Amino acid sequence: MVLDLLLIGLAVTLFPLPIMAFVLVVSAPRGVRKGLAFILAWLACLVAVMAMVLLFTGGQPPPPRSPPSIAALVATLVIGVGLVVYSEHRRRRSRRGRTTADPDARAGAPGDGAEGAEDTGSSMSSRMDEATGWSAAALAVLLQPWGMVAAAAATVVQADLSHGQSFLALMGFCLLATSTLLAMELYMVFSPEKAQRALLGLRAWLERHKDQAIVVVCLLLGLWLVGRSLYQLTG
Repeated sequence: MVLDLLLIGLAVTLFPLPIMAFVLVVSAPRGVRKGLAFILAWLACLVAVMAMVLLFTGGQPPPPRSPPSIAALVATLVIGVGLVVYSEHRRRRSRRGRTTADPDARAGAPGDGAEGAEDTGSSMSSRMDEATGWSAAALAVLLQPWGMVAAAAATVVQADLSHGQSFLALMGFCLLATSTLLAMELYMVFSPEKAQRALLGLRAWLERHKDQAIVVVCLLLGLWLVGRSLYQLTG
């Protein structure tokens, strides 16, 4: 369980879409407060999901080969297959987008593409400027990678609260899954001007490479979940 939660938490914290949105949140006016609201809502979702699973199991893992245990493994298998399928869908869509792009549009007047990207970024930034802490919190809930969180929930079924190791594993998962956001928030607190330049540069880089990042993260985690659940189901 510990290794599974570690890998899932790592995939959650490296998922690019929440990172890109969080950069806009903390770069807006009163961004530190909005970023804190984003992080608290993000953590609240993780804790709520874990708590619901533990309430369902009573803090005791179901016996091996029992219906709840098999159901959790089947759910993990389905989620893993879904992540693999999504990664392939994202890869094909990205590839299709590159091959079907209009060559004339790409070879247009110098600066057209940069200006278009700048206009898009400016539009999103202006919306975040007007956003409130509640809006930032709602954005965190919407952008939570719920497929990965569901995989974590299926894994937490095995948690045994009579052992301190399970508590540490659950706390470690929540902190790891939030670590990237926490690091960016602290960076903005202690060095706001430098952090804003660095984070906006990170967002620009992710904008160009987000599809590749999503494909890699979803594919690797999906293959791990499929392999683990099949091994336990057939072992």
